[in-house]
Amino acid sequence: MARIGFLLKVKADRLEEYKTRHQAVWPDMLQALRETGWHNYSLFMREDGLLFGYLETEDFDAARAGMATREVNARWQAEMAPFFEALAGKRPDEGFIRLEEVFHLD
Repeated sequence: MARIGFLLKVKADRLEEYKTRHQAVWPDMLQALRETGWHNYSLFMREDGLLFGYLETEDFDAARAGMATREVNARWQAEMAPFFEALAGKRPDEGFIRLEEVFHLD
């Protein structure tokens, strides 16, 4: 199982709304994530909007590709895109910065 960490930056004026949206993620979006191999998925956010995401998956490329085929993901990404800085025309799930794992205590 691969452990994946990534970064995004939420706009300062959208922090509270971003948190609120994630208290009620659409059930079909949650199901799509599970079905495409996203496990133990968590988001953490600093006060300035720096967002750290973590997930576990057997195959990250396949998990991302699977979500790319889901209509619910297209809707979710379109709704979430305005919350983020520096996406350069990408959807949030395409614009995050993947981090290199340098240590893991099992």
